[in-house]
Amino acid sequence: MSDEQPTEPTDIFLWANQTDAIKNDLTIEVFLFNKLYTPFSVRYGSELEQSIRALFLYDVVNTVNLGAGTGLSVRDFEMSEAEENVLLRTELEKVEKATKLLNMIEKQRGEIVEFSEEEHEFKRMKGMIVRFTKKDNKSDFFYVAKQLQASSALKGSVSWEINGGSFDRFKADVGLKIPADNHVLITGDDIFVFSQPKFEKLFEYEYKKQLLADEKIKEIEQQYRLSFPEGMDLQMLVREKPAIVRKLQKLEVGEIPQEKAIEYADEMQLDLMTDDQERIIIMDSRDLDTFVNLINEDYITSEITGKRYVIKSKKLLDNDPGGEPPRG
Repeated sequence: MSDEQPTEPTDIFLWANQTDAIKNDLTIEVFLFNKLYTPFSVRYGSELEQSIRALFLYDVVNTVNLGAGTGLSVRDFEMSEAEENVLLRTELEKVEKATKLLNMIEKQRGEIVEFSEEEHEFKRMKGMIVRFTKKDNKSDFFYVAKQLQASSALKGSVSWEINGGSFDRFKADVGLKIPADNHVLITGDDIFVFSQPKFEKLFEYEYKKQLLADEKIKEIEQQYRLSFPEGMDLQMLVREKPAIVRKLQKLEVGEIPQEKAIEYADEMQLDLMTDDQERIIIMDSRDLDTFVNLINEDYITSEITGKRYVIKSKKLLDNDPGGEPPRG
């Protein structure tokens, strides 16, 4: 058939039951990835294999199998909040960063280099992802990912180890503590979320915040006349700027009209241009930052020194323009 049929969501309970039967026979590949979602392959000793299965696989399978008997329910991530005995699920294609990472591993394997502490530095790594594959079917695989913290690493140069009752020099370049809790399972076209905050940080997927930001974007587009390069729009730029998404949550759109914003930019000597139709030109994320800071009144000039500042946070001192500032 030429028309693609929508895929059925993964039956996670069937998956767990079937995986449990072959969990010790799956082949393992380990990758670290950085904040740009560039993966690095990782070699590991044979004595570590069982630990990898225990930390990345066994508890995922056991949690689902146990949940099958205790009423564990699966709900859409975008429509639900994390709560006890609920497993959240979303489609892989919705999570841009996860899709990018897996495309690199699956389609650009030859470009993936081996991780080296000297070249890549563990402190720059965002997460670890393990690919489990059936030995008799190389096209049948799944991933388990965990967020890593730089603080979980021990530098060999400043660490000691204890063997029995004796202290000794820590012999490795870096020691790493792997989180014991489950974070994310990716199988087929589905992502199963065991820890909502870890998942959101790991793949920068803040759907609910982005939903509110989308509403703010519509308000901005109605209120302001903007100009973008061909093929680019406000939505596209905002999605690449998590800090802007957060700022839009609290932004009161329209308090500073178009003309005032342009005057404000000139007054603050900001590099923000307009075209011959008086539309504000947004060429890149830098212009976007300037524009959002403008309409959020984040630029001030000190009346004492005359210096110009951008404010990181604001607290209104006077709710009533004619009243007295609050005390205390």
